Amino acid sequence: MIRIAIDAMGGDFGPEPIVKGTLEALKEKSFQPILVGKKDEILSLLPKGYKDKILIVEANDVIDMGDAATDALKRKESSIYKAIELVREGHADGVVSAGHSGATMSLATLRLGRLKHVLRPALATLMPTKTSQRSILLDAGANVDCKAEHLFQFGIMGYYYAKDMLKIEHPRVGLLANGEEDSKGNDVTKETFLMLKGTNGFIGNVEGNNIFDATCDVIVCDGFIGNLVLKASEGVASTISYFIKEYIRKSPIAITGALLMRKVFHLLKKEIDYAEIGGAPLIGIKGCAIVSHGKSNPKAIKNAIFQAIRYVNTGVNEHIENRLEELKK
Repeated sequence: MIRIAIDAMGGDFGPEPIVKGTLEALKEKSFQPILVGKKDEILSLLPKGYKDKILIVEANDVIDMGDAATDALKRKESSIYKAIELVREGHADGVVSAGHSGATMSLATLRLGRLKHVLRPALATLMPTKTSQRSILLDAGANVDCKAEHLFQFGIMGYYYAKDMLKIEHPRVGLLANGEEDSKGNDVTKETFLMLKGTNGFIGNVEGNNIFDATCDVIVCDGFIGNLVLKASEGVASTISYFIKEYIRKSPIAITGALLMRKVFHLLKKEIDYAEIGGAPLIGIKGCAIVSHGKSNPKAIKNAIFQAIRYVNTGVNEHIENRLEELKK
């Protein structure tokens, strides 16, 4: 049975949504949840019928969002440190945390280690597209400064993540640049282009709009650009939703139309809601670590757990290692 360690204390709203999300996940899938955090608080949120189905590991320290990620290694009694140690020691197969993302990524990289031949792990996030298939953006924030070889490896890792996790038979990989022409980009992206050219699925340079128009499945960039794209996209989605609500509120005719289009609005919300995805995997580490949004609700935690279970089951790490080994020969 798959064992998932869950940082019960890391989210913005305390353990309640995390425990509830774990319970919802347990109702739908068979797995062994291990909640890590303050035992008394966790137990108070568990119904009697579930107390024997969930393991609890005591951790009294919590790394807050305002704390420095560099301090995470010293705080061995923190919930995220202990959750990652469970994976390192073989007591869990994956970890889910809605806590300090920098601490989670640092600890996962340093304590679990990187896959063979992987220079840097990358944070992958799923973006909505015009079709039902989402695109993968990586790196979404783990590495601010990257060399061409790092971006090259992100392309390889993204390809196998799309193939194994999203079940895309022939993933298309694009390199994010300021134009589609081969000559576009800065010095790093130009060098990366030459390295990726001829590799499985590489279609060349892509522009920002291609993230959403379904012309490619994997978009490669450094973590500085990726995080800006992610936050800007969230801002645009939020602003559009705001305008729609305001126009509906001010117009009686729009209110009537909104009632008729309720299903359409529901589907739109589903496409842009981070809770539908659950979290972003840190690809390139030994094991599995899913980084969730600090504001995660129970639904988001449930889907993050499901994502961790799928990640462990697919064998994506082995496929990445094997491909990088081949490219080294």
